[in-house]
Amino acid sequence: MAVRLAEVEPSPDIFAAVMATGILSIAANMHAFHWISDALGVLATLGLLVLVVLVLGTRAVTKWDLADPDVTLRLFTFVAACSVLDSRLARISLVVLSLGVVALSAWLVLAALSARNMWVHRWVPLRDHAHGAWELASVGTSGLAIVAAQVARHTPQHWAFGVAVPAWVLGLVVYGLMTWLILWRTFEERPDGFAPDSWILMGGLAIATLAGDGIHALAPAWLAPAIKGITVLTWVAATLWIPPLVYFGLQRISRRPSTLQFAGVWWAMVFPLGMYSAATAATAAELGQRPLTTVSLVFFWVALATWVIVVVAGFRRLFRIQAP
Repeated sequence: MAVRLAEVEPSPDIFAAVMATGILSIAANMHAFHWISDALGVLATLGLLVLVVLVLGTRAVTKWDLADPDVTLRLFTFVAACSVLDSRLARISLVVLSLGVVALSAWLVLAALSARNMWVHRWVPLRDHAHGAWELASVGTSGLAIVAAQVARHTPQHWAFGVAVPAWVLGLVVYGLMTWLILWRTFEERPDGFAPDSWILMGGLAIATLAGDGIHALAPAWLAPAIKGITVLTWVAATLWIPPLVYFGLQRISRRPSTLQFAGVWWAMVFPLGMYSAATAATAAELGQRPLTTVSLVFFWVALATWVIVVVAGFRRLFRIQAP
């Protein structure tokens, strides 16, 4: 048998695999599955390095149309990947600061490009192209809030808390804008069910919940109640997204079984599941509700099983096994 490496064409959202693996490492650590957490943490770290080399080696950046909002919005996976790893390795000050600088720099560039790209279009054309992956701008911004909170908590740079709160609020504002565009398109076109990246509608609120929990731990007494209230609301809203996403997802599969074939977009489903597990565990600790810990554990195993399936399917696609 001969193994031939398939042609690799990196897509702008290629770092979603690192996001998904990193957040599963965090969720595993929350449930004291330390060996699983460490293994996934190593894979996520190596994955980020390998993908950066891949993108640079194939000169993918020069091939991507950076004037296309769909490209720049999906590139926020890089910001989110750095943010998730930063949170996982939070106790290492040098790593926190380094990844924080990289995440902030990438966010500033992508935010400027995405704002410009969206500004030149009217609302209807934007609506016609909006899909779940556009929520990655919100995910990346909430991720930046998590990074800022980690920097403020684990380094002497306590001023970073002043960055965390505005970034968190901005992430929620961006989420509202993108959700409006996506739902507007959904009601206009009446598609046959949500695509896998539609799960980021839930994931965007879940990461906002996790960011809010980190900010709440550092907030002064006069601000803490408001942050806690908003954090609980984002978790409830994320939970309410799950039934329609499951229902319409099954509808899509029943009408178009071919959608079960592997594509990179499936990573966009793994990440929200893992993020919901982590956000629910954080909410359980914040509210003192032990039953939510069980919910978090269930979603962790679902997310991990989905991760395994996507990894296996990805390798089957990446390598073509041929007889000599």
